[in-house]
Amino acid sequence: MQTVGQCSVCVSRAAGRLLRNQTDISLLQTNKSVLRRGAACLSFLSSRKPGVQKLGQWTDTAHMSIASLSIGCGLYAIPFTQQVENLSHESLIRRAASVVTDSSSTFLSRTTLALIDALTDYSKTVHTRIAVQRRYLASLGKLTPAEEDSFQEVINGQRAKASERLAECKRLESTWINAVHLCKMAAEAAHTSGAEHASIIVRTNIQVAQSQVEEARKLSMDADKKLAETKVEEIQRMAEYAAFLEDSEVQEAYLRED
Repeated sequence: MQTVGQCSVCVSRAAGRLLRNQTDISLLQTNKSVLRRGAACLSFLSSRKPGVQKLGQWTDTAHMSIASLSIGCGLYAIPFTQQVENLSHESLIRRAASVVTDSSSTFLSRTTLALIDALTDYSKTVHTRIAVQRRYLASLGKLTPAEEDSFQEVINGQRAKASERLAECKRLESTWINAVHLCKMAAEAAHTSGAEHASIIVRTNIQVAQSQVEEARKLSMDADKKLAETKVEEIQRMAEYAAFLEDSEVQEAYLRED
């Protein structure tokens, strides 16, 4: 009788552990082995010789142990998806909103860095073109044909490079604007779902990204402004040089006539 009771306790404890550790797969496997040991105990008791217990006591005890074992096996057979913690819909929505804000913030961060680098490279390229072009204008009339061709080749190369950088800036700016819109939608979704902390964080990230991009845009706009001024200087300088050449030709013609 005592041995059967101990087996029943083993099975009951195994069933209890199955309920308390519903998400632990390794413990479920351990509990299964405990249930198997309980079944082995019942098999051992059934092989004992009559006379150790009264038939009625043995039958009641055996039925109780088998019932306990059946309960344990029944609990083990419950699908795992039904044993997951019963969270509310509101809690799950808040968690999902937090995940969305994290992902959108990462997307915004990557596109912001890429756009800033592109704007910076464009500004550097434009400034290099301005420097070369001003050196060329300052050297008009003093250059050999080979040197003038060399200057023109460098200027054309910088012009093409600046055009490529500008196209890259426009492409990345379009992606960056989409990232900002996505973050705004994520912040609004987090706010309405109750994830206020996540909403505040993503709104702050938007402000920081906009401030950084604005600074990079100022640098590129300043480069464009200086390039426009250089083009005006080029037109004036070329007009002056053309007038100088014309005067020189006129003077040479007078000299030839004399």
